Amino acid sequence: MFTRVTNATQTANAQHNLQLSLQRQAKLYDQATSQKQLTRPSDDPTATASALNVRSGQAATTQYQRNADNGDGWLNTADSALTGVEALMRRFRDLTVQGANDGSLSPEAKESIATELEGIKKSLLSLANTTYQGRTVFAGNSDAGVAFQPDYSFTGSAASTVERRIGPDATVRVDADGAAAFGTGASSVFALIDNTVSDLRSGVNVGPRLAEIDNRMKAIVGEHAEIGGRQTRLDKAKDALASGAISLESQRASLEDVDLSKVLLDLKTQDVNYQTAIAVTARVLQPTLMDFLR
Repeated sequence: MFTRVTNATQTANAQHNLQLSLQRQAKLYDQATSQKQLTRPSDDPTATASALNVRSGQAATTQYQRNADNGDGWLNTADSALTGVEALMRRFRDLTVQGANDGSLSPEAKESIATELEGIKKSLLSLANTTYQGRTVFAGNSDAGVAFQPDYSFTGSAASTVERRIGPDATVRVDADGAAAFGTGASSVFALIDNTVSDLRSGVNVGPRLAEIDNRMKAIVGEHAEIGGRQTRLDKAKDALASGAISLESQRASLEDVDLSKVLLDLKTQDVNYQTAIAVTARVLQPTLMDFLR
């Protein structure tokens, strides 16, 4: 069976081919102006789904990075406070050693030591109540505004810790355990200073207090080391998140972004092809006498 090819059929085919060429040209133009391979989901449904998954991963990674930065602020604040606490505790011990020399110290000298110890206690209490963004770093989720009250009672609890999620299955504690570091109530470092001051003023030798001071210093150093370990873990997590963010951005770019130089070259080629197709079609589909008689 033979199919008769008429001038109208040739014209329709030519128009269809020209329209397809124009559509390809328009798509390349959109890519060149937007610099995106995917301007609408219909461009590539599979790539669009993959790009959405990548963007979801990027959003999660960004949130984890914000959490890590916030946690870093908490830990740095606690680290700085404990550094100051350790310096004060060393001075506390040195003064206690001096105060234990009963035979060589006058009552006035002991009073001077006692007065300085009271100043150290105030500084320690201030550091123990250090806050970050309005929240105390030594009392977890306590809303009391301070970790230690004037009577040295602790406002936090063992279960009220502050944690930050730094990965799908990873969290890190960012507050410090004030009760473990400073003690509470009558067994706190603040009460220990009060007792030492009282001994100095009443003539009791303060030498036996040195063992208590050493035990409290050991607890403070232990808590400081715990903070350092968490900081190291957080630093590693931040590095991993940064690497993950770079990888995700590379994946997103490969799915969504275009190679602009290639697109511009393709666009120029397509434009030349389209103009050539128009010229050739115009020469091939010349009007006949029948076209005029219609």
